[in-house]
Amino acid sequence: MKYAIVQSGGKQYKAVEGATIEVDRLPLEVGKKLDISEVLLISDKGKITVGTPTVSGAKVSATVVDQFKAPKIIVFKYKSRQRYRVKQGHRQQYTRLMIDKITAKAAKKQETETKAETLEE
Repeated sequence: MKYAIVQSGGKQYKAVEGATIEVDRLPLEVGKKLDISEVLLISDKGKITVGTPTVSGAKVSATVVDQFKAPKIIVFKYKSRQRYRVKQGHRQQYTRLMIDKITAKAAKKQETETKAETLEE
């Protein structure tokens, strides 16, 4: 199974090809495509590539499926015997992304290391 750990909005998500993830709202229309370049880790058939802090050349292609709001959360502040009561509601906005493709370009680094070793000999 091929998957990647990506960062969006300061949070980390596990992106699997063909699956959806829900990230904090992005200012994009439904149907638009985007590339996430902040890829922290890629796993492909047991081969794991960890970035420092990101994997160079790697990207995750995604499509915006939906813009939606989470259920309402009630924030109620109360102090007994003080007549202090504050009620406030909040609905977080999210963007649902469909992961289309995970690409990594890590093979070039190994080729350059091999060339450098042959030149030194």
